[in-house]
Amino acid sequence: MIWSFVKIVLFVAVVAGLTLGAGYLAETGSGVRIALANMEFTLGPVQMVIAVLVAILALWLLLKIVGLIVAALRFVNGDETALSRYFDRNRERRGFQALADGLMAIASGEGRVALSQAAKAEKYLGRPELTNLIAAQAAELAGDTKRATEVYKRLLADDRTRFVGVRGLMKQKLAEGDTETAMKLAEKAFSLKPKHQGVQDTLLQLQAEKGDWKGARNVLGAKLKQGLLPRDVFKRRDAVLALQEAKEVFSDDAPIEAREAAITANRLSPDLIPAAVLAARGYVQSGKPKYAARVLKKAWEAQPHPDLAAAFAAIAPDESPAARLKRFETLLSANPGHEEAKLLRAELQIGAEDFPAARRALGDLAETHPTSRSLTVMAAIARGEGADDAVVRGWLTRALTASRGPQWMCEKCHNVQSDWAPTCDNCGGFDTLAWREPPHSATPMPNGADMLPLIVGSAAEPAEDAALGLPTNTTGDEPEEAIILDEEVGQRS
Repeated sequence: MIWSFVKIVLFVAVVAGLTLGAGYLAETGSGVRIALANMEFTLGPVQMVIAVLVAILALWLLLKIVGLIVAALRFVNGDETALSRYFDRNRERRGFQALADGLMAIASGEGRVALSQAAKAEKYLGRPELTNLIAAQAAELAGDTKRATEVYKRLLADDRTRFVGVRGLMKQKLAEGDTETAMKLAEKAFSLKPKHQGVQDTLLQLQAEKGDWKGARNVLGAKLKQGLLPRDVFKRRDAVLALQEAKEVFSDDAPIEAREAAITANRLSPDLIPAAVLAARGYVQSGKPKYAARVLKKAWEAQPHPDLAAAFAAIAPDESPAARLKRFETLLSANPGHEEAKLLRAELQIGAEDFPAARRALGDLAETHPTSRSLTVMAAIARGEGADDAVVRGWLTRALTASRGPQWMCEKCHNVQSDWAPTCDNCGGFDTLAWREPPHSATPMPNGADMLPLIVGSAAEPAEDAALGLPTNTTGDEPEEAIILDEEVGQRS
């Protein structure tokens, strides 16, 4: 409000000053006389001032007209002028408006509208590095993969947009299931922008699927250097990749390289069970059983596992059951309260035919946590102690439908695998398998009912056999396979 008042005061002051000046000129009485040809003009002071102003305005208009004529002539000849710049600004304004409308259409999911606006923006702007990006995304949104591919290929010609073109083609090949070409494009994109996290993750997954463990380790190292991966996670995943390298070397019958790779994997992550097993195999092949036992014991302390026990048994495969039980004490003492340690001790006692000790080692595990393994062990103990065949059969019948216990399960999709692998067979997750018991895993053992006669090895009532789905034993003779359970337990230990 104050500023408005100030402007009014200034306007009144200017008008008053001009009025006073005109009155002063009128009072002087002098003027200007202009003679032109036979004509004479006499101008008063005020008229003279007006005439000068009109002359200045006329001169300005004349110069502008001359400049417009010159600009028009230059525009016709193709030279850049203010006139051409005006039209260019108008085209740019329309082009950027079309570009903005195209982006809005993409965000709204209107692929066809976005394609139309992208073509319009290209017409007005002539900036392919901008309009091709919109056109490619619009084509993908509209489902026109052929056109999107053409646009991405055009992006490859410009250094500024080459990465975008390669990445777009890579995503298309992944969607088509062409992982071979997608991996090559991912490698090219990684070479153009090694710090791009999305490309790193895609390339790492493709390399893991293809078994390119060396390349995957390079990508993993790049993620560590850029701070995109914690060091402890890097060590674990690098150990997984090193382990896969070691497995491939073993398959090629090159034990020296295999030992080195396996030991490297175990040092990177001592709690990685497959790495510990492979490292132990390498030490055994090199004649260093003490080192193998040390590796397995350290892994057992972190996570008891049947594969560790099998590898520990393989250190001295020809020892007697009593000697094996004594040697295993060093392993069992590392984690004595664990369920796996109880089961292992019970199996070793069965192998030594000390069935009361096996029962004591197992404790109440068959009741508190009944699994196929613990119930089978109880069946072996019952048979070794001379229990009735009905008792043994009862334990085995429960084992057929009991939980399988801990297995290799994907923590991402809960898929269960029989063997450990760096990636999940179901979801493709990298390093997602963990040794744990799946929920509701009451899965019958394959062909379990058919194995019962071989395991029990005794005559049963025909009615009981029919109820259990077993073939009846009409001869009444006890087959030699009656001791198969004890032998299997001893071999597993």
